[in-house]
Amino acid sequence: MRNIEKEISDKLTEIEETKKVRVLYAVESGSRAWGVESPDSDYDVRFIYVRRKEDYLRLEPKKDVIEWQLDEVLDINGWDLKKTLIQFHRGNATLFEWANSPVVYRITQEWKEIYENSKRYFSKKAAIYHYYGIANSTYKQYLQEDTVKYKKYIYALRPLLACRFIESNHAVPPVRFEDLLRQDLPKELLDEIAQMLAIKAQSGEKKQNPQMPVIRQFIEENIAKYGQLSKNMADDRMPDCEMLDKAFLTVLDKS
Repeated sequence: MRNIEKEISDKLTEIEETKKVRVLYAVESGSRAWGVESPDSDYDVRFIYVRRKEDYLRLEPKKDVIEWQLDEVLDINGWDLKKTLIQFHRGNATLFEWANSPVVYRITQEWKEIYENSKRYFSKKAAIYHYYGIANSTYKQYLQEDTVKYKKYIYALRPLLACRFIESNHAVPPVRFEDLLRQDLPKELLDEIAQMLAIKAQSGEKKQNPQMPVIRQFIEENIAKYGQLSKNMADDRMPDCEMLDKAFLTVLDKS
C-alpha cells in the first residue's frame, strides 16, 4: 500500500538537499485540507522554505518559488520565506489558509513564531475580495449549464462561506468546509449541501450532475453581496512591516 505521507516527507527532504534550502512548513492546501476530497483527488502540498543567508546577498536574485512535482497524485510547490513575508504584509488570503491548514506535513518552531507575528497582518478587505473573486470566477466559468461538477459548487460555496465568517467574526476563517457550515445558515441550504456532498463522495471529480436550485440561488445572491461589500470596505492592511522584517532576520541568522 502506498504511504503518501512518507512519500511527501521524502520529497520535502529531496527538495532541501537538491535546492539547498530548509523547509520551515509544509501542508495540504486543496480539497483534502478542506475535508471534501473525492476518491481520485490529488494531494496539493504547499511549503515555505528559506535559503542560505548568502543566497539572499547575491546581486542576481534567485527564483522565489520551487515547483517540484505535478502529476495525477502529487502537486508540490513552495514559496521562499521572503516572498511569504511580503505576502503576509499584503494580507494574502491564500497564505493565511496555508498557515491554518489542518493537515500539516512538517512544521518548525521558527514557523510558529513567524505566523504568530504575522496574524496582525490579516486584512478583512483583502480576504473578502479574494474569496469573492474565486466564487465569482467559478460561478461564471463552471456553473452556468444545466449539469455541473459538484466540486465546482464547493469551489464557489466555500469562499462565500469564508466571506460570511469574516464579516461576522472579523477573523481568519476556518479551512475545513464542515467548520464553515457551522455558521447560522438556512436549513434548506444545509440539507441540499449535505445531499450534494453525499453524491460527490461517491463519484469522481469529473462527474456531471444536475444543478441544485437552493445552492445556486445562495451562490448568486452572495456573489452580489460580497462583490459590493468588498468595494465599500476601507483598506485595513497594516502599513508597516517591522515585525516581518525582524522575523526574516531572525530566521536568516540561523541559516
